[in-house]
Amino acid sequence: MILTLASKSLMNRKGSVVLTIAAMTVSLFVLLAVDHIRQQSKQSFASTVSGVDLIVGSRTSSINLLLYSVFRIGSATANVNWDTYQDLIKHPKIAWSIPISLGDSHKGYRVMGTTDAFFTHFKFGKKHPLTFANGKPFKGAFDVVLGADVSKKLNYKLNQPIVLSHGIAATSFVNHEQHPFKVVGILKPTGTPVDQTLYVSLQDIKAIHANWQTGTLTNQPEAHEDQSHTLTPDSITAVMIGLTSRMATFGVQRHINQYEYEPLSAILPGVALSELWQIMGSVERVLELISYLVFLASLLGLAAMLLASMRERHQEIQLLRVIGVPAWYIFLVVELEAVLIALLSSAISIMALWAALMGFQSTLTTEFGLQISVNVFSLNNLAILALVLLATAMAAAIPSIMAYRSATNTTN
Repeated sequence: MILTLASKSLMNRKGSVVLTIAAMTVSLFVLLAVDHIRQQSKQSFASTVSGVDLIVGSRTSSINLLLYSVFRIGSATANVNWDTYQDLIKHPKIAWSIPISLGDSHKGYRVMGTTDAFFTHFKFGKKHPLTFANGKPFKGAFDVVLGADVSKKLNYKLNQPIVLSHGIAATSFVNHEQHPFKVVGILKPTGTPVDQTLYVSLQDIKAIHANWQTGTLTNQPEAHEDQSHTLTPDSITAVMIGLTSRMATFGVQRHINQYEYEPLSAILPGVALSELWQIMGSVERVLELISYLVFLASLLGLAAMLLASMRERHQEIQLLRVIGVPAWYIFLVVELEAVLIALLSSAISIMALWAALMGFQSTLTTEFGLQISVNVFSLNNLAILALVLLATAMAAAIPSIMAYRSATNTTN
């Protein structure tokens, strides 16, 4: 009976109720969307690189090493000698390694020299392997594989010739025109920095720089296509390492950090990613604060609507008291009205958030690199909705008490 009475009371004031539901729905949508994307972004960020136990580079901070090796931001202070790399990977606990060499670019996108181990062992997200949308990994001399964003933004296709540039500036006046590359593969989108990188072999990196010294051409003989894959790199920028056992992580890390022939740093990518996320945490907290303020404004609007209806409902309360309805019952009716509004708003906002995520999931992945789950019924979101109902009941307390007093005075 109390539910029927509360529903009919809301229907009698459907104009103001609809506006209140709309305001609360918008605020809940913002609150849930910000929190859901915040949580998912954190998970997506933390899984930018997966399955890599250690990242090794020249002696530097963990965040700097992470930035240039994974996110292609900045540059290494020094390179790792090739002989050092060969010595390190002889460790019995190292199962595989991915050497990487950075320093060149193409129209603002970084070029990474590596081996076919990159396409075999590098994983992202929940250990998802790299897959090809078209083509295959580089095999021949001067082959290049494109990340999804590079192919899309520059509209490159298979077998298209491209010229790499010396250095990492967006606009370069020094190009490797003597060694044009051919596109042999295009990777599927990953939502990570992999999408914004071009991949060539380490030998090709050596070949295009065979006649370069300190950024300028020399008269040294160039490496021809049939010779490029016989070249040995002098150094690499960093190396990603997979171990035979996670139990060996700290032992191998200590071994590398104490390497006597060259100063090196070995970092755990998961730990470094967490440190980097904490640096950006202020933006996360500001967005969360804004969403809660928007919700607070809608709660105040709900309380104002219920308060404004008290004068209109004075006659209704008198009639209920005449037929024997107790005062506490009227208190519960007003509280239930507020809860019903909150429940309806929550349902609409959840449905709207799910629809928005379904519609924009691919866009968020390809354009912003965010891997957002469409599962909006997470424990965190359900906890938020429970708090919303509690806050709604508290906001409706004042008009409910006014209704109770009005009912009590009617009896007197």
